[in-house]
Amino acid sequence: MASPALRSFKSMGPEGQSQTAQSAGGSTKGLNIQYVVQLTEVGEGLMAKMYRLNQILDHPDMVNHLFSESFWKAGVIPNFPKICTLVARKFPEHTSRLQLERVDKIAFDSLTDGAEVYLQNLEPWVQLLLDLMAFREQALRLLLDLSSTVITLLIPGKMMLQMYNLLHGILRNDRDCDFYHRLVQFIDSYDPPVKGLQEDLNFVSPRIGEVLEAVGPVIFLLADTRKLRNEGFLSPFHPRYPDILTNSAHPMRAQDLANVTSYREWVLLGYLVCPDELLRVTSIDIALVVLKENLVLTLFRDEHILLHEDYQRYVLPRILESKKIAKAGRTKQKEADLEYSVAKQVEKMISEVHEQALLCCDAIHHERRILLKQEIGRMVLFFTDQPSLLAPNIQMVFSALALAQSEVIWYFQHVGIMSSKSKATTHTLPVEIDPSDPTIGFLLDGMDHLCSLVRKYIAAIRCYALSYLSSCAGRIRFLMGTPGMVALDLDSNLKGLLQKILQHLEKIPKPQGEDISAITCDLSDLRKDWLSVLMIVTSSRSSINIRHLEKATVSTGKEGLLAEGNSAYNWSRCVDELELQLAKHGSLKKLYFYHQHLTSVFRNTMFGPEGRPQHCCAWLGVASSFPECASHIVPEEVTKVGRDAVLYVESLIESIMGGLEGLINILDSEGGFGSLEMQLLPEQAAVYLNSSTRHSIPTNKSPRGLPGMPGQESYPENNNSIKMLEAAMQRLTNLCSVLNDMEPICVLNHVFVLREYMRECILGNFRRRLLSVLKTDNDLQRPSVLESLVRRQMSIIHLAEQHISMDLTHGIREVLLAEAFAGPVSSLHLFDKPINQQTGLAAETICNWYIENIVKDISGAGVLFVPAHKCFRSTKPIGGYFAESVSDFKELQAFIRLFGGYGVDKLKQMMKEHTAALLNCIGTSLRSNRDILEAIAGSLHAGDRIESDANTKQIVDLDTLVEFCVQAGQALAFDQLISDAAGDVLKEDAPLIYSLLEGIVPHLPVEVPEKKDIRRMKEVANSIGVMGDHDTEFVRSIMEDIGVGNDNSWNLLPYLFSAFMSSNVWNTTTFNIDTGGFNNNIHCLARCINAVIAGNEYVRMEKENQMANGHIDENLQNQMQGSLTAEASAKSTLLLFVKMSAGMILDCWHEANRSDLAPKLVFVDQLCEISPHLPRSSLEACIPYSIIRSLYNQYYGNSPSLPLTLRNLSSPRSSPGASLMHNSPAFRHLRNDTTQPYSDQSGYFKQPSSQSYDADSGSIQSNDRRQQRGSGPLDYSSNRKVKFNEGSTSGSTGPSPLPRFAVSRSGPISYK
Repeated sequence: MASPALRSFKSMGPEGQSQTAQSAGGSTKGLNIQYVVQLTEVGEGLMAKMYRLNQILDHPDMVNHLFSESFWKAGVIPNFPKICTLVARKFPEHTSRLQLERVDKIAFDSLTDGAEVYLQNLEPWVQLLLDLMAFREQALRLLLDLSSTVITLLIPGKMMLQMYNLLHGILRNDRDCDFYHRLVQFIDSYDPPVKGLQEDLNFVSPRIGEVLEAVGPVIFLLADTRKLRNEGFLSPFHPRYPDILTNSAHPMRAQDLANVTSYREWVLLGYLVCPDELLRVTSIDIALVVLKENLVLTLFRDEHILLHEDYQRYVLPRILESKKIAKAGRTKQKEADLEYSVAKQVEKMISEVHEQALLCCDAIHHERRILLKQEIGRMVLFFTDQPSLLAPNIQMVFSALALAQSEVIWYFQHVGIMSSKSKATTHTLPVEIDPSDPTIGFLLDGMDHLCSLVRKYIAAIRCYALSYLSSCAGRIRFLMGTPGMVALDLDSNLKGLLQKILQHLEKIPKPQGEDISAITCDLSDLRKDWLSVLMIVTSSRSSINIRHLEKATVSTGKEGLLAEGNSAYNWSRCVDELELQLAKHGSLKKLYFYHQHLTSVFRNTMFGPEGRPQHCCAWLGVASSFPECASHIVPEEVTKVGRDAVLYVESLIESIMGGLEGLINILDSEGGFGSLEMQLLPEQAAVYLNSSTRHSIPTNKSPRGLPGMPGQESYPENNNSIKMLEAAMQRLTNLCSVLNDMEPICVLNHVFVLREYMRECILGNFRRRLLSVLKTDNDLQRPSVLESLVRRQMSIIHLAEQHISMDLTHGIREVLLAEAFAGPVSSLHLFDKPINQQTGLAAETICNWYIENIVKDISGAGVLFVPAHKCFRSTKPIGGYFAESVSDFKELQAFIRLFGGYGVDKLKQMMKEHTAALLNCIGTSLRSNRDILEAIAGSLHAGDRIESDANTKQIVDLDTLVEFCVQAGQALAFDQLISDAAGDVLKEDAPLIYSLLEGIVPHLPVEVPEKKDIRRMKEVANSIGVMGDHDTEFVRSIMEDIGVGNDNSWNLLPYLFSAFMSSNVWNTTTFNIDTGGFNNNIHCLARCINAVIAGNEYVRMEKENQMANGHIDENLQNQMQGSLTAEASAKSTLLLFVKMSAGMILDCWHEANRSDLAPKLVFVDQLCEISPHLPRSSLEACIPYSIIRSLYNQYYGNSPSLPLTLRNLSSPRSSPGASLMHNSPAFRHLRNDTTQPYSDQSGYFKQPSSQSYDADSGSIQSNDRRQQRGSGPLDYSSNRKVKFNEGSTSGSTGPSPLPRFAVSRSGPISYK
């Protein structure tokens, strides 16, 4: 915010310099320009200190003596409000006359006690007042208006001086400080500041008026937007001859437009401090144009005054006084009549222009911004295509940059301004500034592109400038030799300056094929001599003035001497000051003081209807110049400005990335790409078409109105949504392209690479999106839906990836891997995972849900495993879905495709942990009931049913243990589903790996104990479902990990499990022929019993082998023998369990309690079916097949009215108990020969058989039977293959007796 006067001496062109030189008092000797520049820098430093003081004191209101709490706590002024406010109000009255001890005795005493400290706090700021006074004296000596730039900044000088002198008197025996009276006079003379300036500049007021009149034409030109557009002042084309690419129509006006911002500030300030100059006839129009476009006058940085209020307060009274004087003298002289008329017009103008400015200032500047947006846009396109024409039009480029700079700064200066409508009222009105004006972004972007072009072709511009100056030397020599110049009789001083200028021009090197960047040329002496010439010819004391030079040289028909000299001055700056010129006209560092408004406008415009993604480069690039605003005189400013600049960039980057996420989320919504994914199954399409046909009218109206029909997005009424989708896609690709190509933003020692931010934003949004869609409002999202949503998001990222030079697909894989695996990377290469292995949040969330709701069923939704369909079902929804919707085979495949093998590992690990806990419960029960189980074993082998029943009832928490085992069976079933799904996914995506594992499994050696590598291979194969006995391998690995079987209590497992037959759980158990399982998941108990018994036998035999040998036996034959022994032991133990269970089932049956007989028998039958260690024929030795045949007859009977449960049977003829007693010759043998050991025959090994049977389905109606649900055996349907062993130990010969059911009406028949 350097004041107009300070800025003008750095930015004015030669004409401006000549006009300013008129105020030099007519000295024929050139002023020391260097001294003026130094004084300007001193003034800026003083203003920076005053600005900092105002910030420290929280901008106090010195007029009304209103001070905030921060003012008193700042530590500058003593915190005694009554005393300090009084001395300020009574200024310039001496403090000794105010009797301050009576005002506040306590405060005065404290002030006296701490006088030394308070004096030291005030001393640097009082020194600032002394510096201001000295600066004013120096400035007035040069007759410059620089003093205005300092004094108009209000600081509490009265209070500081009075308190400083008071403290000085306390410490120095009531003696005033040496400079007290001079400072009193100085401060009092600028109370108020504007009046002090008016008095200081009164004697140079006419010269200032002449300067302001001289810049009037340029101000009028800028105000005429139509003329600027129509006559091509800012166009590279000739306005009247478009074929001429170089616009030389208005070369002088181009350089004037570059300085018009300074001219307008001169006018605003000049007429404020020299109000009498408004009485000039031409001044009214100049002031009206400028006042109508502005509401504030910036003093320094963001400090400003309300322009119209000050004009009414300080200018209008002087005009009224002049009007009164002119009215009194109208009868005496004719000139008074004109003065009166002009004064009256000025009065009217000042009174009315405020309201006009409130109404139309923003509209005027908005129109100008639109013009600049269009012209700069054309310039960028033109000079990009024709860079060779940039150098000849560089002055026009500087003008466009300067005007755009002025308009952008004006916009932010007026945001949030409150202006009172009139002097008589205190009511304030906000200025109507549109915070979402898109032209700001276009101007910033255009300026950024123009500056980039200038920097790119800076060597060509210098070359052109050198060539122009070389040719200019000849023209100036010719003009100096014209008769008109010879007749002027120039004095020796002026003639010597002109000769020196010629010498400077002739010494300029001529660029001929050499490297332009290597040419060093300092033309500051040339410019200094030309300014000296201008000062001489514009001095009132000089015999030769500007008009003489113009008349003497313009008669040649070419440019005059002044025009040539001014052009040489401007082009010389394009040689050695081109960077300074570009920084002056193209820098937006002043926007730092409005960076909060800058951020707000950016957010409102960047992603608005007219926003452009490519503008974000310019918005960010502005911050690079912010640190230049800090004054090194105030050290703390450097840190603060740098920190604010970094925060500004971070805020904008956050907004840009938020917009990028918004575009991605728009496309990823149901109204985006989701609307294009709508697909109908053929059945759904048929329903829609049938419905449309049924409801159609005779005009055969198309069914297009039906919701959900494919292709509806192409109907005309849906064009808007498609256009919105296309616009979002276009913006996304444009933004990605722009951010990818953007250069790093450097702010102090911070470097911001937008490509990296964009990558983190896209991948971070992908991760957040993944976590957000994991769950719906009610519960877990279905994995298949989750997979489709993730794939949709990935398709959008792939769309953006086409415009980015980085691999986002790799990043997506990293995100998915991190959500499935969050441990150290080294753990990825280890087979044995660490104990506390970390898992990604997404995979862990899904896995926890499956364990809690499917395996454990903590919500009580009645989750059942359905063997017939290989999924879980629930009687009530779990959250928003039934269990089958999330545990279906396809859903598990979708989960595996999302999270891969690490997600599977996590889910399996959690199921292992859960199953291990359940196995520990079994072990605890075995140890706590060991004596009881041994007694049960003895009584069972002795055939003592009564003692066995009594001992069984003593087992603690038997029903609870049954529930634990059922839950373990559920975990086994779910793990097998996961393994099968993983195998299918692997087979589809990596068939070679799958076939390799599948081919290796049959050739893996069967040994006890197993080698580590073989064990690893089996675990891998089991995890993809290619092992024969999944459950046994799963439980075996758990037992080995947790050390189960270290004591002999595990040998009692078959007796504990056989005791389950006496549990109360069977009282409510029924079989469902639809699901192939029981209503309370008892079929999962069969899986648990089979896996735990077999797994325990393998672990026990392995430990016995190790203990016997003391080490792992390397002999293959011994290992194979151990494996056969372990398998035989597992079969023997399972047969023992079946034998004892069958005995307990049949012993417990009687006519009064037969409701649980059928489920128990079917349960044992299911165990033999699912166990690879028990041949199906082994069941006949314990339970005759005639009983099962009777069950089949009742479950699969063809009478629709026949109940499906055995609880309501009334005929003893059809009772399975009757069949058992009358048809089973082995019944009594089973009771009396329970201790007979089983021999390890080959028949006990169940081998896969190619023989199968197909149930006859011709005698039953499947539609009627599907409407009934009840208890029954396994689903022997037409597509179900039942394996059997040809080498059965039963009494029958030939194949297993099961095929006999195929020709019997009571056998298993098709239910489908």
